[in-house]
Amino acid sequence: MVASESYQEYPAEIQLAFHALGEPLRLKVIAILHREELCVCDLCDRLHLSPSKLSFHLRALRQANLVLSRQQGRWVYYRLNRPQLAAVIAYLQQFTVGEIVPARICS
Repeated sequence: MVASESYQEYPAEIQLAFHALGEPLRLKVIAILHREELCVCDLCDRLHLSPSKLSFHLRALRQANLVLSRQQGRWVYYRLNRPQLAAVIAYLQQFTVGEIVPARICS
């Protein structure tokens, strides 16, 4: 890389998404929510977690806008934010097209 070249700053939403998805437990939450909306109590049961531990991970997913929540009475329900997940996938897809320039021979 030449000194004048620099990487573009990554969009904040992409950084937050990668940070959130870097934790295996959060990937499990994404996998569980891919087909249905669930209340916190059901997520706790499926993941065998305490509400406080799950809350920590759900907060990270919410901050990354990867899950949406709604309150109904005393229950909070979570579902995937599919448009945001699609935006993250679209961001990654840009790196799958085009030709890769071969390395120059070092001298």
